Amino acid sequence: MSSNNNIKQQITESIHTQQLVLDELSEVVEFAAQHIVNALLADRKILSAGNAASVSNVQYFTVLMINRYDRVRPSLPAISLVNDVQMLTSIANTQHYDDVYAKQLRALGQADDVLLVYNVEGSALNLVKLINAAHDKQIIVILLVGESETTLPALLHEVDVCINVPSQSAQRIHEAHLLITHCLCDLVDSQLFGNTLL
Repeated sequence: MSSNNNIKQQITESIHTQQLVLDELSEVVEFAAQHIVNALLADRKILSAGNAASVSNVQYFTVLMINRYDRVRPSLPAISLVNDVQMLTSIANTQHYDDVYAKQLRALGQADDVLLVYNVEGSALNLVKLINAAHDKQIIVILLVGESETTLPALLHEVDVCINVPSQSAQRIHEAHLLITHCLCDLVDSQLFGNTLL
């Protein structure tokens, strides 16, 4: 296969996955955005975490909330649990790596906050413990995964939201999670600040 055909195949697969997201997940994404809006209107915050490539989506989401998405508007309270390297390595070294997110959430999270969890591959125990800790604190969980992930969705409660991208390709799932992140931020901005750009 030529290089050009490789490029076309990658882009075609990406378009196909994003079309599936449009067809199958629009209402779920809207429901997740409403949880975020409700938390912010109640003076709560949005926490987020993930592993490996998903760390970039976690950090990016937090930037979009605190700084801006596509308009100048007040900062929105969001905390990334992946950013503090000293915190992560301290917990991993003195406790266990599986506790790196749950321990932070137990200290920072409050009832009716929202936890956004990104996961592309595998069912890491640190995310299992994080979701369980969120439930202990009555924090709503929004989980972004791919179709082959079964362990983490099984942990969710009825009030939680699972945005399950219909793909088994890590690359396509990661791309779709980025698109969904943009959709969430756009819906939050629209509901809190209206549709007019400032």
